[in-house]
Amino acid sequence: MSSTHLLPAGRAATPMAFVKAITLGYQRHGVDPAAALRAAHIAPRDVNKPQARVTAAQFEALNAHAMQELDDEALGWFSRKLPWGTYGMLCRASLGSPDLGVAVKRWCRHYRLLTEDILLDLQVTGGVATLAITEQRELGAFREFCLVSNLRFLHGYACWAIDSRIPLREASFPFDAPLHRDAYPLMFGGELRFGAARAGYSFDARYLALPLQRDERALRTMLKRALPLTVLQYRRDRLLGQRVRELMRARPAEAIHAEALAALLNISTRTLHRQLNEEGVSLQALKDEVRKDQAIDQLRRTTRPIKQVALAVGFRNEKSFSRAFREWTGESPGALRRRSVGEG
Repeated sequence: MSSTHLLPAGRAATPMAFVKAITLGYQRHGVDPAAALRAAHIAPRDVNKPQARVTAAQFEALNAHAMQELDDEALGWFSRKLPWGTYGMLCRASLGSPDLGVAVKRWCRHYRLLTEDILLDLQVTGGVATLAITEQRELGAFREFCLVSNLRFLHGYACWAIDSRIPLREASFPFDAPLHRDAYPLMFGGELRFGAARAGYSFDARYLALPLQRDERALRTMLKRALPLTVLQYRRDRLLGQRVRELMRARPAEAIHAEALAALLNISTRTLHRQLNEEGVSLQALKDEVRKDQAIDQLRRTTRPIKQVALAVGFRNEKSFSRAFREWTGESPGALRRRSVGEG
C-alpha cells in the first residue's frame, strides 16, 4: 500500500524526487527498477530530472509494483523491511478503537513494534493535537520521502477512519524547502514550516473524539487499492459547523457572508452549504445562534442601549433586532436585561 497521493490522476503533480526515492529503494535491495518504471510508464531517463512530475496514477502504479516486488512497504527506508501487508495490519489493529484519538495512539504504539528507526508520537495541548516524528537513525537520501509518506499515510488513514476531512493547522519538516515545495500545499495544507526541529503536523484536537465510521468490510475494500488513503476524497468535515461558529465569533468583520466564510475555510461556497446541510444545519441558523449568544452576553454584561447592541451583532436597526430576539428567546431584549438585573 502506498502513502502519497497528491492530485487527481490526470495531473502530473507528484515530484519526480519521490520516484527517484523509490528507485533508490530498489538499489538498496539490489533489484533492477526497470519493470516498475515500465508498469508506471515512466521513462528511466526522466528519473534524474528534478523538475519533472508524474501523475498520481503513475505514482500509484510504481508504488504498487515496488512494494510487492521488493516485499518492503517501507521501500528501503529502514534498517529492516516492512513486508507486504504491514500497513494493512496497522490499519486493522487500530480499526476497533472507540474514537480517533485511541486509534492514532494505537497506530503510534504498534509502529514502534515494526521499527525504531522513527518514532511516531501524538500529543494534545490547549485543544491542539500534534503528530510528530522523531528520527532515531540517519535516513539519508530516503529522508524526505520517508517522513512525508508516514505523515501523509497516517493523516489519510485518520480521515478515512472517521469519514471526514481533517484540515491541518500547520505542517513542519526538518529539512530545507525542496525545489518541488509547490507540491506541499497539495499534500498537507495549513501553514508550512521547513527547517523545523521535527517532522509533524497539528490539527484541532476535537477530531480525536470522533468515533470511527469504518468496519472490517470497508477496510478490505480500501486495501485493494495501492493508493487508497487520500484526503482529497474526504470533502466532508464533521466539525465544519463548529468551525463556522468560531469564525463568526472571532472574526465577525470578515465572516459576514458565505463567500467570505468559504474563503477563510479554503473551500467553495457550494461545498460550505452542502456540508452544513449534511450536518443538518444551515448557515443562517449558525449566524442566528452566534448573534443570539453575543446579544445575550452584551445585554447581561453591559448597559449599552439596545440600539447599540443591535448594531454590534449585525442588525440594521433596533426593531428588526427585537423581532429576531423575541423569535430566538421568546422575550424582548429589554425583558431579558431586566430579568438579568433582577437575578443579579
